[in-house]
Amino acid sequence: MLSPQASLKAMELEAGFEVALVAAEPLVVAPVAMTFDGDGRIWVAEMDGYMPDTLGTGEEAPVGRIVILEDTDGDGKMDERTVFLDSLVVPRALCLVNGGLLMAEPPNLWFYEIEEGHPINKSLVDSAYAEGGNVEHQPNGLLRGLDNWIYSAKYDWRYRRLADGTWLKEKTHFRGQWGISQDDWGRLYYNDNSSNLSGDYFPPGLGAGNPNQRRVAGYNETIVGDTRVYPIHPTTGVNRGYMEGVLDSTGRLVNFTAACGPLVYRGGLIPGTNAFVAEPSANLIKRNVLTEAGFRVTGKQAYEGKEFLASDDERFRPVNLFDGPDGSLYILDMYRGIIQHSTYLTPYLKNEIAERGLTLPLGMGRIYRVFPKGSKRRTVTMPQRTDSLVALLGHTNGWVRDQAQRTLIDRQATDAASDLRTLLTSGSDSLQCVHALWTLEGLGLLTVADIRTVLARPEWQVCAQALAAFPSLSGTATQKERIDILNAVIAKNDTLLAPYAALAVASLAPGDDSAVMHTVEQWAVQYADNRYITDAIISGVAGHEARLMQTVTKQVPDTSKALYRHLSAVVDEISGQTENHNQAQLAKQYPAGIALFRNACQPCHGEDGRGVSPIAPPLAGSEWVKGDKERLMALVLYGLTGPVDVAGHTYRTPEVSGEMPGIAHNSAIDDAELAQLLSYIRNAWGNNTGDELVGEDLGGVRAKFGDRTEPFTQDELHELFGKD
Repeated sequence: MLSPQASLKAMELEAGFEVALVAAEPLVVAPVAMTFDGDGRIWVAEMDGYMPDTLGTGEEAPVGRIVILEDTDGDGKMDERTVFLDSLVVPRALCLVNGGLLMAEPPNLWFYEIEEGHPINKSLVDSAYAEGGNVEHQPNGLLRGLDNWIYSAKYDWRYRRLADGTWLKEKTHFRGQWGISQDDWGRLYYNDNSSNLSGDYFPPGLGAGNPNQRRVAGYNETIVGDTRVYPIHPTTGVNRGYMEGVLDSTGRLVNFTAACGPLVYRGGLIPGTNAFVAEPSANLIKRNVLTEAGFRVTGKQAYEGKEFLASDDERFRPVNLFDGPDGSLYILDMYRGIIQHSTYLTPYLKNEIAERGLTLPLGMGRIYRVFPKGSKRRTVTMPQRTDSLVALLGHTNGWVRDQAQRTLIDRQATDAASDLRTLLTSGSDSLQCVHALWTLEGLGLLTVADIRTVLARPEWQVCAQALAAFPSLSGTATQKERIDILNAVIAKNDTLLAPYAALAVASLAPGDDSAVMHTVEQWAVQYADNRYITDAIISGVAGHEARLMQTVTKQVPDTSKALYRHLSAVVDEISGQTENHNQAQLAKQYPAGIALFRNACQPCHGEDGRGVSPIAPPLAGSEWVKGDKERLMALVLYGLTGPVDVAGHTYRTPEVSGEMPGIAHNSAIDDAELAQLLSYIRNAWGNNTGDELVGEDLGGVRAKFGDRTEPFTQDELHELFGKD
């Protein structure tokens, strides 16, 4: 254990930057999420109960808190702590919205109104926000996006609070694992523990309307595929350090294994577009440089062979990154020895923890900020005047722009409408125009005329924002007005804007309007080989795919076109569906099994057993699940590494994670529970093997393989048990 000052000295930082301590224990403890308010105070979620030991003993104790940290003398270092909420069980996310606090405490999502700095009128927003899964695999983030909706990682729902206190909940794309960020255009970025950076090319609120569509081009795209990391000290204390290729010859981690907290930096002090990613297992923070080509975003690591920030203090555990009102990059450091959750903790890592005494001490944590050397610290607080807030929509710091927009909306500053519309028409700053657009949307004042005004601007990225906001017109504009707008966009044959128009068409409910559906069919044929437009159109015609397929069959003779291939896959998905095989009955029959599935399997394989990209392949229809029982038991007990063939497709990294961890050495899971789990998945989602396993079956497999710690490969399992 090092003091904050000593830990600072243990860091190697890219030349030209400085790192400074913002807060440390006892002022802050085990920070995992934070947000700034308009006065520059930091609100922090403290997950003090996380993994007190390698068994997770006492993790359910109500010792978590939401605290407010304040810098009373303006020196950039917090010096006052106020506990806003305490007695919480592993709180994991928070968001300030509409004068209150939205906070995630699994499984619930709570909202507290705030009166004179105190929580009042607690209300339940969602009782199943973080239902199932474990601490590593539960929803988190609660990012209040450019489009005024609140998004999460590891989740496929979004939320919004209206001025009257009503909460909306809508389906969106499933994204990431821990941490979520947005760029200046409101596109979302995220990752999983073994990837660098993924993200969306298109607006976050569009394209998720068809439950039968497994993949929508432009969403969940790999932005930076290079997963190499460069620790500055041996990092043998990683969960799978015993496996060949995980560590190099010097004992250093080779690739991401605990990537989290991605941040597209928008603070205005670092040139270019940069995405930072934390790696707590290797005690470092990576910098990636992003490049835009049309609506596509790609990136590469900023340096070869080194990191933006790396430490040789193995308790330095950066878990989340944020922009701040002064333009600095803020780092949340849990500062503890154990960072791996007990669900997947390997015997190897348990031994590493024991040998180096990493369990204690607990009750620590730090917050740092990084900034360019020589930059003068200027913190912006939100003014009271409406015109001053409107002016801040054009600030160089993205955090300030976001906060000004949110403040105008939360105050219901309808008196800003005239100034906002002036920015739509004559504002020279593209980003200020975009924030003005979304502020009008958030105030409920957006009109058809506003959309037409923005679409007339020369910058295609700004026009794209008008199409992203287009669905907000559904309650105020006629169907004809709206379809005319989209037709005008499509008629220009602009391949940059056409995908946005195609995504927006879902708000017209084309399947319920024959004329609109006919128009959409024409668009589909026109852009039959454009995968982005094709997928966008399919996402908006849920329930009417068969009709579109009839048109395609007649008018697109080339079956290799993207439209034919992608639509056929969706139609086949629908036609191949049978009744749900009484999932509810299976859950009643195997209560311990379904509970274990939700905690240990669902986060990676999905509630429907169809797999979660880019983490794990499907269980539904998998020969590994339906085949030899003993082979399945061995796989689940000891894990599987490397490529795996499922239903005729070979899954390998980066399409899925490189390894499924085994649970043979998890003492919290007994064989009776595990037998129920395997019985459940062998009969769920149409697998229908019709058999049932018991605990003794697993005992036989354990006896055969003993204390084996290494996961199997596919070839090993085939050699031992065959391919059937």
